[in-house]
Amino acid sequence: MPELPEVEVVRRGLERWTAGRAVASAEVLHPRSVRRHAAGPADFAARLAGRTMRAPRRRGKYLWIPLDDGSEAVLAHLGMSGQLLVGEPGREREKHLRVRVLFEDGGHDLRFVDQRTFGHLMLADLVPDAFGAGSTVPEPIVHIAADPLEDAFDAEAFFRALRRRRTGIKRALLDQSLISGVGNIYADEALWRARLHWARPTDTMTRAEAARVLAAARDVMGAALAVGGTSFDSLYVNVNGESGYFERSLDAYGRRDEPCRRCGTAIRRDEFMNRSSYSCPVCQPRPRRARY
Repeated sequence: MPELPEVEVVRRGLERWTAGRAVASAEVLHPRSVRRHAAGPADFAARLAGRTMRAPRRRGKYLWIPLDDGSEAVLAHLGMSGQLLVGEPGREREKHLRVRVLFEDGGHDLRFVDQRTFGHLMLADLVPDAFGAGSTVPEPIVHIAADPLEDAFDAEAFFRALRRRRTGIKRALLDQSLISGVGNIYADEALWRARLHWARPTDTMTRAEAARVLAAARDVMGAALAVGGTSFDSLYVNVNGESGYFERSLDAYGRRDEPCRRCGTAIRRDEFMNRSSYSCPVCQPRPRRARY
């Protein structure tokens, strides 16, 4: 699933191509792609027509495009394979095209392409943001915490929340009510950089260690942003259909039995929440009291 850097790459692309443009019409080609829009596909298309899109925003793995009067937004979650693509409106339709938006100026259209149909679009009311003074977020994600690249992120509150939890640090990093946007890949990368094992109990962490993890998460996601995110297959692309290149720079994730770039020890893979965790046995020693 795309994580914060990949979604931010898409948001930046949308800002260039959609901000300030009025919608001529919307076409829903697969109802599952707007399944979270309770009023249904026809209502989604009708309510979007004639509206002007504003600059897109993002929190964690969600992005949204506020509409003209600032009371509503198109909320998007890419799921496992969702793509928001722009291009000449006369181009061939993609095999897995689910939603298409045409604009009044006749320029590039916006398409939601989703092979596995786990992603979705919906129109949602904007409500006051509990994590950012004076700003708004779509109502369905009001419970999602600020992400570490936001000015609204409170590092001290994050540390206090860690100390109250009885869990492992990686599970905490994946908890979107604590910190949003960090998924399996960047959690492993941040913990490798911070030299902490994924099962380290959060209630034993010091303020300095929590700050180290946050700094590492910001560094690794910033580095991924600079090269377009991480793409392991053709499903992870920006709005122009281009893949990111950060997988070439990964230090831990997916590198089982390859030498650690710091000490040369073989990277270890462990089962974790029906997924995988990758770490260096020397640089990230397993805690005596591990939590999963």
